[in-house]
Amino acid sequence: MTNPYKDKPWFKFLSNKYVWVLLFFSSWMIFLDNYSYFDHRILDKQIEDLEDNAEYYKDEIKKDKENIKQLNNSEQIEKYAREKYYMKKDSEDIYIIEFEGDTIQK
Repeated sequence: MTNPYKDKPWFKFLSNKYVWVLLFFSSWMIFLDNYSYFDHRILDKQIEDLEDNAEYYKDEIKKDKENIKQLNNSEQIEKYAREKYYMKKDSEDIYIIEFEGDTIQK
């Protein structure tokens, strides 16, 4: 009994050993290898996130440099200390007013 599909073009194509090797190799590279396509997608996303973080930190460094330049003036130092650390002169009283929507709830 002979194979009825033997003369069909798709059977000849699928029975070729090079096709099987190519299918195995491509499936291995896409799904199973350490350098697979899916791993590359994950790594590319991480690289993109890190580049965004780098831009954020560069902007923060610029802001901090501007603050440092402003703090060279003694009046600016006093203003900063009063606003951030609630410092005061001996003859002053400080009142901190908080509204309901301004606090962070834990």
